[in-house]
Amino acid sequence: MDLGLVLESIMLLLRTLYNTVIGIIVAVLPASWLPQKNVAGQKVLITGAGSGLGRMMAVRFAELGSELILWDINTEGNEGTAEIVREKGADVHSYTVDLSDRNAIYATAEKVKTDVGDVDILINNAGIVTGKKFLQCPDGLIEKTMQVNTNALFWTTKSFLPAMLDKNSGHVVNIASSAGLFGVVGLADYCASKHGAVGFDESLRNEIMIQGKTGVKTTCVCPFYINTGMFEGTQTRFPTLLPIVEPEYAVQKIMEATLTNQIMLLFPRILYLFYALRGILPISVMGDFNVFFGATSGMDEFKGRAKRE
Repeated sequence: MDLGLVLESIMLLLRTLYNTVIGIIVAVLPASWLPQKNVAGQKVLITGAGSGLGRMMAVRFAELGSELILWDINTEGNEGTAEIVREKGADVHSYTVDLSDRNAIYATAEKVKTDVGDVDILINNAGIVTGKKFLQCPDGLIEKTMQVNTNALFWTTKSFLPAMLDKNSGHVVNIASSAGLFGVVGLADYCASKHGAVGFDESLRNEIMIQGKTGVKTTCVCPFYINTGMFEGTQTRFPTLLPIVEPEYAVQKIMEATLTNQIMLLFPRILYLFYALRGILPISVMGDFNVFFGATSGMDEFKGRAKRE
């Protein structure tokens, strides 16, 4: 018998028991009871900062004393966010950047390093949705969805993670989706892109772990539909059980997860149950669940965010 393997197995069992107990405690305690890190003076870069969750998170970080770096393809919206956070007394730097363009991301990242310095917290928030069934989805929109929702995470993280690793301090927050955990009818390209975001976050976390860089954190956020206009027209069959989330609540949960270094965040909380059942029940049963809970019909009346005039 390999004594080393026996000891390793025992240590694995003990760590499993310990982390399970800690995980249960953290899950049931209110976030306000958990230790929260101080982000005053830290440089926070938010993609998709020109509207919606990106703008709201910028305001929250400004209220906590952070220095903001705002990225968005929409110059007018981004400058509007910059003005709001300046009124909060925050230092802010805004950049117009197309998140579907790898070269533009790298060039803007270099400009940020020159203008501002190293980023402490990177929030990969920018995202787009087509909202069409697969065979009706134009190739160009499929490519754009993957570029913004998945590929951009690679290029932004490649740009700013090395400095975090060098200092053994930093945080990468990837805003994915519950559509990155479950397949939804009418969201084939979006689901694929968000599955990519979830897989990227998990692999990145493990790569950081094996380097022993315990001060660098990652958080993967997987919400249900959020009422920001991006999913205008979507429906939920059981709004009490599985509600479309109000953006204020979404930002509150994302901020709590970031400040407490939560590894993965799903909301509403019933998504944790569905996620667990997915690993236990037969695929055919989960297909029945999808029909019953409306995952096959929720996008039928999808309109999306109205185009800007």
